[in-house]
Amino acid sequence: MTKLSDRRNRHDAFHRRARQRGFRARAVFKLEEIDHKLKLLGRGQRVLDLGCAPGSWLQYARTRVGPSGHLVGIDRGALDPPVPGARLLVGDVFEVTPEALLDDLDAFDVVLSDMAPDTIGVRHVDQARSEALFERALELAEATLAPGGCFVGKLFQGPAFVDLVKHCRREFEAVKIIKPKGSRQRSIEQYVVARGFRGANPDSR
Repeated sequence: MTKLSDRRNRHDAFHRRARQRGFRARAVFKLEEIDHKLKLLGRGQRVLDLGCAPGSWLQYARTRVGPSGHLVGIDRGALDPPVPGARLLVGDVFEVTPEALLDDLDAFDVVLSDMAPDTIGVRHVDQARSEALFERALELAEATLAPGGCFVGKLFQGPAFVDLVKHCRREFEAVKIIKPKGSRQRSIEQYVVARGFRGANPDSR
């Protein structure tokens, strides 16, 4: 992290609020806003968080699903410290299987992905990498979601954006595109929120 970006983080209102409320990252407010608008999370739900580090989305999900809910997160590195009450996997989303994510669960009610690529500052490359991550997250969601379930995925606006959203509209009853207030103004990220999963293809598992 550069000194400039470090200063921006320290003086960012969302960053300060996150620290005050005990959350690990400012990104928590993106999920909170989406959840408040669309009521995605609730008591007892089974939630999968793809690319879960540093853990703020899992922290927020815990407040919503309660002790009867189930949280699963995966990232390339271990969370330090772990998020209490979550089953955490260390691995690559392109290599993990739906069975490993589910373990003893039948399905998830909500699949979340705040994954972003390692950007290099070349717009078309960064967009392509974001699209690949989103497509993989969607693939895992379709393989693990219960009928009626929800998917939230971050996606940079790029050439494949429209086609990926169309795919979501085929597989889910309702799709919204949201740029939360917590997203930095200069960011090209959007969140695709898909609700009412029409049902898994048995051959996808």
